[in-house]
Amino acid sequence: MSALKAQSSPATAHSARAMRRLDELARYSDKPDQLTRLYLTPAHKAAVGQVQAWMEEAGLSTRIDAVGNVVGRYEGTDANVPTLLIGSHIDTVRNAGKYDGPLGVIVAIEAIAELHAKRERMSFPMEVIAFGDEEGVRFPVTLTGSKAVSGTLNAAALGARDADGVSIRDALAAFGCPPDLQSVARKPKDIRAYLEVHIEQGPVLEARNLPIGVVTAISGASRLKVTVSGTAGHAGTVPMNLRRDAVAAAAEMILTVERRAVATEDLVATVGWFQTRPGAVNVIAAEAGFYVDLRSPSDGVRSKSRSTLENEFTEIARRRRVGLAIEVTYDQRAAACDPQLITSCDNALRVIGLRPFHLPSGAGHDGLAMISLCPIAMLFVRCRGGISHSPAESVIESDVGIAISALIEVLRQLSVSQMQGAESAGKAS
Repeated sequence: MSALKAQSSPATAHSARAMRRLDELARYSDKPDQLTRLYLTPAHKAAVGQVQAWMEEAGLSTRIDAVGNVVGRYEGTDANVPTLLIGSHIDTVRNAGKYDGPLGVIVAIEAIAELHAKRERMSFPMEVIAFGDEEGVRFPVTLTGSKAVSGTLNAAALGARDADGVSIRDALAAFGCPPDLQSVARKPKDIRAYLEVHIEQGPVLEARNLPIGVVTAISGASRLKVTVSGTAGHAGTVPMNLRRDAVAAAAEMILTVERRAVATEDLVATVGWFQTRPGAVNVIAAEAGFYVDLRSPSDGVRSKSRSTLENEFTEIARRRRVGLAIEVTYDQRAAACDPQLITSCDNALRVIGLRPFHLPSGAGHDGLAMISLCPIAMLFVRCRGGISHSPAESVIESDVGIAISALIEVLRQLSVSQMQGAESAGKAS
């Protein structure tokens, strides 16, 4: 019943247009038979032009920054206070769905459009950013757009090359954006916070029949490359008790990963890649390799679990008389959402008639980069089946309307907070 109340909000009149625009944006693709929109491709450039036009229609002044992000600005009543950033990305994975990234951009534009139609201004200026690269599919660098804005993109990253040998630097020049990272990077004193609306990419909200949730943290992640070395041998002639079987040892380690994750709160662990050598049906494997992906909203939980797994792998290798090599290939700290911003999101949901529900994000987002610049917050929108990075991605139109209403109310909450803070500061002085 509360969701029905939220759907009657004036902002939900924008939900139908939001869905049409998401459909339209999905037509900008590098592939005619699927949605694949990679950073700095012709499809990306066409999408940039369309998003820029929608921003201007909503009342924002726009520009394209030096790394290809689309930036739309909506002034507040006080130009001397820090700017609030709202955004997401418009690049995709290969053979993608329509909503991972673009939903957050379109919801933000529709929220500003509603405010502009009412001639309503917040106490602070706002900028909607459509980041050009979050997925890191074309080039071996992720979060390029948000890292540039947060000032954490290393200039050396511009030398990263795609499969055709084209560097980011050259691609930017061809795109019409000669790279100038200093012009993109923001100063912490100028930015109040970063907000993002995103599909959940998981099944939790749907399982609880909730249209929207408040994110507590973006999980940190560690990836381990594990190589197990045994001794090759004939499958029929080497007795079981004399074998040094790399695959059997690796299999025990993989089951240990699953058991550790099941027994540990706030931890998920995945082995999604496995390889064996020589890979013959009648040969005991001399080598097996696999990757472990560990994720948790708690860096302490993730770090302790990684250490425990490494110790357990070592013991398995010793007992099975095989060699073991472990390499950490990726290690990203968790990004905790700001408690005050979470409270504002909770209050906003209550205003529109919804019960706040908190959940972590197991997937990475632009907030991982933005947190080095400013406090962050996220709202998740349920997606059907929890499916993402797939053409089967799906959202409910009424949920998109609720997200627009919720974002507008978050902005109002923050505006009131800003004015109360300024009033208190004035009295104190």
